[in-house]
Amino acid sequence: MSRSLLKRLVILRHQKCYEHILSRPVSVSSRKDNINNNILSNPEKIDIPRVSIPEFIFGKLETYDEFVAFECPLTHIKYTYAEVRKYSRNLSKILRTKLGLNKGDVVLIYLPNCPQFPIATLGCLEAGLIASTVNSLYTAGEVLRQLKDSSSKIIITTCNLYATVTKAVSELPRKIPIICIKTKPEQLLPQGTIDFYELIKTTLDISDLEPPHFNDAAILPYSSGTTGLPKGVKLTHGNIVANLTQISHPSVNFLECANGNFQEVSPGVLPMFHIYGFTICTMKLLTQGAKVVTMPRFQPETFIDVLKNYPISIIFAAPPLILFLTHHPDVKIEYFKKLKNIMSGAAPLGITDEEKFKEKAGKEVSIFQGYGLTETSPVVSLATPSLLQQFPNDCKGSIGRVLLNTEIKFIKLGDNGGTALAPHEEGELLVRGPQVMEGYHNNPQATKDTFLGDWFRTGDLGHYNEHGFMFITDRVKELIKVRGFQVAPAELEEILRSHPKVADAAVVGIPDEINGEVPRAYIQTKGNVDTRQIYQFVADKVAKYKRLEGGIEVIKDIPKNASGKILRRELKNRYLSKQNT
Repeated sequence: MSRSLLKRLVILRHQKCYEHILSRPVSVSSRKDNINNNILSNPEKIDIPRVSIPEFIFGKLETYDEFVAFECPLTHIKYTYAEVRKYSRNLSKILRTKLGLNKGDVVLIYLPNCPQFPIATLGCLEAGLIASTVNSLYTAGEVLRQLKDSSSKIIITTCNLYATVTKAVSELPRKIPIICIKTKPEQLLPQGTIDFYELIKTTLDISDLEPPHFNDAAILPYSSGTTGLPKGVKLTHGNIVANLTQISHPSVNFLECANGNFQEVSPGVLPMFHIYGFTICTMKLLTQGAKVVTMPRFQPETFIDVLKNYPISIIFAAPPLILFLTHHPDVKIEYFKKLKNIMSGAAPLGITDEEKFKEKAGKEVSIFQGYGLTETSPVVSLATPSLLQQFPNDCKGSIGRVLLNTEIKFIKLGDNGGTALAPHEEGELLVRGPQVMEGYHNNPQATKDTFLGDWFRTGDLGHYNEHGFMFITDRVKELIKVRGFQVAPAELEEILRSHPKVADAAVVGIPDEINGEVPRAYIQTKGNVDTRQIYQFVADKVAKYKRLEGGIEVIKDIPKNASGKILRRELKNRYLSKQNT
């Protein structure tokens, strides 16, 4: 029996097993979450297929071959499901056989949302490589940091981002091959780069590569975790497959599979480099035969055009996007004709904001929240449309109930014994399950610090009620969330302190109606300074969302505790108290 045939049989076996599990009838209304010893879990368990991400995804695509999977509304480049599968496999073989990459090597994926993103990522994963995704808004310095830490061997980017890439690569002691994507027909390929299209359209007459193992590292996104500078989050094939399986269970799956003349359509506005955009808005939608209308970046006019010209049925969003839909005068009620569901994540969404959007839409749209982190692949809990219908009071403002095969508990801050709190008692949320990361790349101390035994410490504060619904109220961690993006205060403080006239600095997040939060800096100076120059100094070194839009205030001393830790919460409270007087 050939290796390729054997591989196909394995995929089919797992596919049948998976479909059998998902076909079992589920009575959601009869579900009662276990709360044993104040630990929340779902009483039902599900088998996780022990396959790689490409095996899991490709095993489902043949049904949707003729459907369009990804389409760019600006360039009109689009790929069918058959093309996604074919081009990803072509790329996987080229990367290993022609470009000399070995299993376990890291590829830096520095791309905006585009139809080529899933092909590039799946191609790397099928080749047994690790895809380290990068924010396309990053500056050369930020890209360089991730290049160094991840030890990436090759970069996949676009012609538009090439100048930033070359600036970053020039700081490395070695040259790195760059695979470039032309997003417009008239673009010229930068000299010395490798043509992405030539790679994906080259079919090698060789056997399929041995698939990666379930426990092999697959995705290496970067997150600041509960504190500090961004760290590589080691997510295995098993982590992602587990999370895709969990959110595909009938008790939580709110998407319909493509068939006949029906296809779910979603605007791909959440960044695919982010784990929310990768797992949910890319991989999950692939398993359902949906169409993703990719948007390289959020621009109001483009987003409104997508709503106007495509039959959007599902929107994945962070709260600022829902506020945009609610308040922008050019977003018309007729654009929501096909809209059924909105899933909100990355930050809490207020009950009032939910109601205001429904008034704008002029129809019943299920708006539900989920909770997760980069370190959990990402989903931990969901408040699904079915739960909204059955428990409308419990669900309001809730992040829902815990997923299958996952356990949650809340503990008092500083409790290293990990004693689980009772309902309505506020504490830090801890989670364990098959979607929890392996650890931080090249950072054993950070990995050790973020786990309490086998429980992952999320750094989020919250509580739960008697019915197992959970609520997030605050963050232990001091990360700033700007439109769902993480901003690490330590990163901005380091940049500020590098300015010759800044002796010390502290950065906090302050509330902002549009962005959720924005960074605000407090600086101790060496003589007189112009804060506008300090602002520009930082702005030149960071992505736009990290800029100090909350302002810069010069203070005499940066407040610190006895051990020298910055008391950021004190500064934030000082700011808030001034606003309330």
